Amino acid sequence: MDRKKLQLMTYIGVGVGLALVLQFVRVFRMPQGGSVSLETLPIVILAFAFGPRIGMLSGLLFGILQLMLDAYIVHPVQLLLDYPLPFAAIGLAGLWKERKALSLALAYFLRFLFHFISGVVFFGEYAPEGSNVLVYSAVYNGSYLIPEAIIVGLVGVWLWRRIESRGFISLEG
Repeated sequence: MDRKKLQLMTYIGVGVGLALVLQFVRVFRMPQGGSVSLETLPIVILAFAFGPRIGMLSGLLFGILQLMLDAYIVHPVQLLLDYPLPFAAIGLAGLWKERKALSLALAYFLRFLFHFISGVVFFGEYAPEGSNVLVYSAVYNGSYLIPEAIIVGLVGVWLWRRIESRGFISLEG
């Protein structure tokens, strides 16, 4: 194995491991799942550094590991919609190098979409009597994903500028 591949695998391993630790440091946790944390920050940094392919791979790995460690599963499709797919979508934060905020907004919108669909299909029973399930899922998932997206966006862009200016992440051969 060449040095660049080994370095990249190391960055991914450290990033995913850090994401796993950060998932347990929560600002707040919702009653039926979901929380505000910095868990996606390492995935975002990997996506900024290496692009969407590596970002999505890192997010997918994180989602699978999160599924194994801290999951609530009611159906196989819900499993996909709440764990590997939304975190893989976060890897799209590296889609446009010069438009990080836009890429991050798209990534979080797609993550929201996966959780929203899961909420409508699998968790609609938690909606208050007489309320619209679509509105309930949108409000429920938005109430933790919007604050997290803002926090991760602010910290992520600030941190990336520091990393980039100091040349901390690179694949040298």
